[in-house]
Amino acid sequence: MSSTYYDPRDLRKFGKISEWDQEIGDKFFDWYGEVFKEGALTEREKSLIALAVAHVIQCPYCIDAYTTDGLQRGIGKEEMMEAIHVGAAIRGGASLVHGVQMMNKVEKLSM
Repeated sequence: MSSTYYDPRDLRKFGKISEWDQEIGDKFFDWYGEVFKEGALTEREKSLIALAVAHVIQCPYCIDAYTTDGLQRGIGKEEMMEAIHVGAAIRGGASLVHGVQMMNKVEKLSM
């Protein structure tokens, strides 16, 4: 059995974060619940967005949770992968656009 830094069993313990600060924990979970309710976006669309964001921020717990949630909501593997590519493209672009800052600095220091 291989060990990992992230223990998949810890995802089931997420609700316990309120134990050390009940008031703030409750506020977080209330807000989190409201965010994922049907609104202008469907719960299915929100799950797909969450999956893409989970990959961009590289949270293995979120990836597990929103892969499972997405499957339960009928999101197909092709939709999941496309959403991940969208997130990766935005992340890549955001990294590259910061290159303009470097270019500006080089130009300034080269004067």
